[in-house]
Amino acid sequence: MAIAKAERLMNLALCLLGTRRPLSKRELRDSIEAYVEAFGPGGGAAGSDDSFNRMFERDKDDLRELGLVIETVESLDGEVGYLARRDSNRLPPITLDAEEAAALGLAAKVWQQARLAGAASGALQKLRAAGLPEDVDPYEAHGALEPRIPVHEAAFEPLMLACRDRRTVGFDYRKATAAHPEPRHVEPWALECWRGHWYLAGWDRDRGAERVFRLSRITGKVRSRGGKFTAPVPDVVTVRETVAGWAGETADRSALIRLRSDAGYPLRAKATRVRELGDGWDELEIPYGHGLDAWLVEFGPDVVVLEPAELRADVMDRLRAVAKG
Repeated sequence: MAIAKAERLMNLALCLLGTRRPLSKRELRDSIEAYVEAFGPGGGAAGSDDSFNRMFERDKDDLRELGLVIETVESLDGEVGYLARRDSNRLPPITLDAEEAAALGLAAKVWQQARLAGAASGALQKLRAAGLPEDVDPYEAHGALEPRIPVHEAAFEPLMLACRDRRTVGFDYRKATAAHPEPRHVEPWALECWRGHWYLAGWDRDRGAERVFRLSRITGKVRSRGGKFTAPVPDVVTVRETVAGWAGETADRSALIRLRSDAGYPLRAKATRVRELGDGWDELEIPYGHGLDAWLVEFGPDVVVLEPAELRADVMDRLRAVAKG
């Protein structure tokens, strides 16, 4: 079935690219064998016409998603025709070295779990058609490495578009220490992924300061707001440093925790000192910076904070908030 559809799409693309004048649905139906076999020649039964129209519209959408520019032209007598002009479907020569091709392949792999996966795959196909050397494999340079950035949050796509278009947004956000979400109005700067979680960096209009929001704590829909940005947008390096600081990347102190012996491997990777306590527990000294309390809460009963006291208190507050729902 997949081969039959691919052949039908190819024949439709060839018809649209090979014609010098717009072709009507009836002409395309009579010219493509797959349509004739499935529905008969044009002018058949009403049910047959409806089924053909639905398939034809899906096929057009599939070709457009693959990058074919299909024009719709209405003649003087009102008949609608279709064609794909060659000059509109020709890419200029593209020259990529092995490193650039590998970077594109890496980007395509990164987005496999997002709704952009189809666009990434289609972009690679277009680059192949435009001159990407056949002996360059965009994936080969990374061997067994299989990078993934999971994108499960519903807020990701509208926030990504808002960052791109510089549109202010509103959403309900639940802090880790709060039982209920609060409305926020934000000028979005950029989305960053850190330790498998997505964060939005931007200017919080309600608080008049830069803030970082974890997407998994955004509830409900992201709403677009009018008005221009009031705060300057930092460069991408500064934004990443902001996210890293809020998410706990920067650390200027140390914390002492107890950790179950068979748990918390990401914490063990960060530890500067590990001591076995026995009875299934270890003692770890780990870097302590902003956001460490939120990270420790994710390990639940497998972690007990020993010191400093303020970190222990912050973790306890977060756990109580989670327990309240």
